Amino acid sequence: MPSFKSNDTVLVTGASGFIAVWVCQYLLEAGYKVKGTVRSAPKGDYLVNLFKSYGDKFKYVIVEDIGKEGAFDEAVKEVDAIAHTASPFHFDSEDPKDIIDPAVRGTTGILKSVNKYGSTIKRVVITSSVASITDGMYHLKIPGTIYTENDWNTLSVQEIHEKGKDASGEKYCASKVIAEKAAWDFVEKVKPRWDLVTCCPSLVLGPILHQVSDPSALNTSIATLYNFLQNKESMTKEALLIPNLNFVHVRDIALAHVRALEIEEAGGQRFITSSTAFCWQDALDVLDLPPGFPRGSPGSGKAFNHIIFSHAKASKILGVEFKGLEECVRDTVRDLQKRGWGVIV
Repeated sequence: MPSFKSNDTVLVTGASGFIAVWVCQYLLEAGYKVKGTVRSAPKGDYLVNLFKSYGDKFKYVIVEDIGKEGAFDEAVKEVDAIAHTASPFHFDSEDPKDIIDPAVRGTTGILKSVNKYGSTIKRVVITSSVASITDGMYHLKIPGTIYTENDWNTLSVQEIHEKGKDASGEKYCASKVIAEKAAWDFVEKVKPRWDLVTCCPSLVLGPILHQVSDPSALNTSIATLYNFLQNKESMTKEALLIPNLNFVHVRDIALAHVRALEIEEAGGQRFITSSTAFCWQDALDVLDLPPGFPRGSPGSGKAFNHIIFSHAKASKILGVEFKGLEECVRDTVRDLQKRGWGVIV
């Protein structure tokens, strides 16, 4: 399984999101029809215009609340595969339930809909995160640790149970763990006719295709780089040399989703989709900085023995050749500059 034809239809949930728009683009380029779910008509109309060169191969349906019972019942009909990217990605809610419950309901909800109404569906690919793999955001990690798909984050979930609203950013990490495990548990229990794949990206960088009106509306991963470059006064030696950040180019994660849908061997597998590790000093080192812009200590980041999320499995099975830091950072900054958003000017 699966055997897709180029004219088959793929449902992309959360189609107006940063990663999802690129997944739509790559699917359309490969000849597939795409049905995207969006929360409102204006978001869908933006995508129709963005993909107008593909004629009527892109269409959208409105799913206002992915956590609502039966939210995807109609959307899953008459499609051949699903790329489920829709999920909350923010850290500012006090109550963990505000992040965890929608993520879990959205994930298990679409699988229930597939089981009931998706009679033509062969495969579901879910976008998870390396947050489901490493033990939390704020727990000490042994330098040089290499994480694989066999690893699971247990500490974030434990911290949520122990601290509740005081668990800080661990709420997001816990939501990714719990939602992904819920998906695998569903498949194990139900043993459906279709199979499941999960993709676990790290910090996703690269140019923006989705609708963004101004820098305040940037998605979390791009905002991380944008805010770093905007706050020169915070570029202390200590901040520049914080280790263990891992990244991936948005084009690579989009390609990984398409390959995960297409390649038979990918069925039932979990994939880390991450390039390698860096610190902010490394990011500065690959940019052409103007006079007076902080440069830190060029080259000093190379001394780190980072933790790494291994993409060996994704490279072997999916055939993705992951882009390096220079291309990721430059592509992101170049796109922000084109929008006139004042990065390094």
